[in-house]
Amino acid sequence: MSNVVVVGAQWGDEGKGRIVDWLAERADIVARYNGGHNAGHTLVIDGKTYKLALLPSGVVRGKRGVIGNGVALDPEALLAEIGRMEALGVRITPDLLQIAETATLVLPIHRAIDAAQEQLRTRLQECPLGTTLRGIGPAYEDKVGRRALRVCDLANPEYLSARLDLLLAHHNAWFRGLGLETFDKAPLLGALLAMAPKILPFVGRVWEQLDAAHRHGQSVVFEGSQAVMLDIDWGSYPYVTSSSTVAAGAASGTGIAPSRIGHVLGVSKVYATRVGEGPFVSELDGALGERLRDRGREYGVNTGRPRRCGWLDAVQLRQAVKVGGIDRLALTKLDVLDGFETISLCVGYERDGQRIDYIPASDAALAGVRPVLREFPGWSRPTQGARAMDALPAEAVALIEAIEAEVGVPVTMVTTGAERDDVVLRNVE
Repeated sequence: MSNVVVVGAQWGDEGKGRIVDWLAERADIVARYNGGHNAGHTLVIDGKTYKLALLPSGVVRGKRGVIGNGVALDPEALLAEIGRMEALGVRITPDLLQIAETATLVLPIHRAIDAAQEQLRTRLQECPLGTTLRGIGPAYEDKVGRRALRVCDLANPEYLSARLDLLLAHHNAWFRGLGLETFDKAPLLGALLAMAPKILPFVGRVWEQLDAAHRHGQSVVFEGSQAVMLDIDWGSYPYVTSSSTVAAGAASGTGIAPSRIGHVLGVSKVYATRVGEGPFVSELDGALGERLRDRGREYGVNTGRPRRCGWLDAVQLRQAVKVGGIDRLALTKLDVLDGFETISLCVGYERDGQRIDYIPASDAALAGVRPVLREFPGWSRPTQGARAMDALPAEAVALIEAIEAEVGVPVTMVTTGAERDDVVLRNVE
């Protein structure tokens, strides 16, 4: 198998983890390249559920995993996740997991900043962003501001201490300005020094390891978190994450050359969901949206927050394909639509009586946009557990083909259930 980048093609929660898990069997390495523990992946294997946030999905299958430099790493969250995996029988060792020495650290102060920023937005009568309050955004702010602590700093206590002084001087001034409690250095430094011996055995030069893998003909699955519509540049700003979620982020977030990232597989549900605030043109209110939420179990892996639900938006998906570098699609959760009498697909937008086929960049322009829907007949024969195209109802096949035609790239995978092998393959070379 050649290298493949797995990209969320909507607003996250598309089921990327189980797609990566399926691909991992055919790969040698699974590499995380962006985000942090603000996004979760759920795998169901032989009836056992694994919930991952920082660990690459392949480690559950014993595949070597790497956490790239583009990831914001909370060491406390990582150690807790390793503990949970080991309790489920998955032992995480340095042979199985490597962490980029240049990855940015997420600290308790970042979580406090995250919460304070959301409260400040509310106080200023600006809509909160709906962050997970895990501190990921503030950690990336420190990275860009050149005051962040990095994983490699854990190996040098004196340097770590000096870097922490700089970070605290900056943030405590902000806390004081808002009349909030400041942070003391001693407990932060003590906690980092206590965790360092547990983290450092996993730390290495990920860029060098991926280069060696390429030279030896090994294949890599690059596992993205969040999705194109949450990308800092290409998402529905400002309701976005703080990292690059598109295929280009796989190169910058791991140190591999862009020419080596291989093909790009976008993952989309056959309907749409979104967590938190921000525009959602095809969103459904009322009983129909609740039905999608209940059937799809649409609640956040890490936060438990209910997801907003709506019909699949082909305008959004088509734009995500173009800016995200996606050349193939995997559609997930087809079985959730079992039993719906009719199913709709958003095939265009309407604004002030005019048809448009792109997502307006500004919130103000988006406010007046309405979806143009195309209806499809539903199906009564269940798709759950189907593993071949001829096992799908004709109506389901027609919907898949319509999505493919609207978006402009082939659909190569369709998932029909929670188990790893509940997958239909099509148009596979």
